[in-house]
Amino acid sequence: MNYTKLLIVDDHTVVRRGIEMIVNTEPDLHVIGEAKDGLEAFNKVKELQPDIVLMDLFMPKGNGIEAILKIKEDSPQTKILVLTAHIDNDHVSAAMNAGADGYTLKEVDGNKLIDAIRSVSNGGMALDPQAARFLFNGEPKPVEPEPIEVIHLTDRERSVLELVTQGFSNRKIAECLNLSIGTVKIHVSSILGKLNVTSRTEAAVKATQLEIVGEKVYH
Repeated sequence: MNYTKLLIVDDHTVVRRGIEMIVNTEPDLHVIGEAKDGLEAFNKVKELQPDIVLMDLFMPKGNGIEAILKIKEDSPQTKILVLTAHIDNDHVSAAMNAGADGYTLKEVDGNKLIDAIRSVSNGGMALDPQAARFLFNGEPKPVEPEPIEVIHLTDRERSVLELVTQGFSNRKIAECLNLSIGTVKIHVSSILGKLNVTSRTEAAVKATQLEIVGEKVYH
């Protein structure tokens, strides 16, 4: 089966894991590698030759704009979809002028991210609606900020959620935290309810977006 090969570029491990979990649920999409900064991204593109690069903009050792320019110069056939938490007229314009094939936000839900990837894969341009307004109409009128969503988790739930974002099974979480599998299931169910999501993957992504979890990796 032919599949679209993707490279994820982001300096946060948890973000890379969350994106990978979403993408790999689709049989025709496959994450073949990752990079934590622009310089590593350029080298990984040369090595792995992905079809699409999911590119953050703010990273050490070569930011996203610089990486887009270098990648497009060396590998013009490679599609680049910007996936960032930042949006303003300057960055949208800079990314698209550098050669990006799309611009979307990390807050987008999984289905819309998949749609954006498919659009870019098929030769289209995937633009977040706000990015499109910046690009085609200039500086948009300011909008009222949405209220900040506050999630109240217990310390134990946060520990469980940290491991969920790392892709651990209930059995592995139970071993790491010295809990019964039944207790872990109860905590996971409570976490899904508090985050207002229906799956572990959605929980991992939302936890990353809201910065509930950090970069700690458990072994």
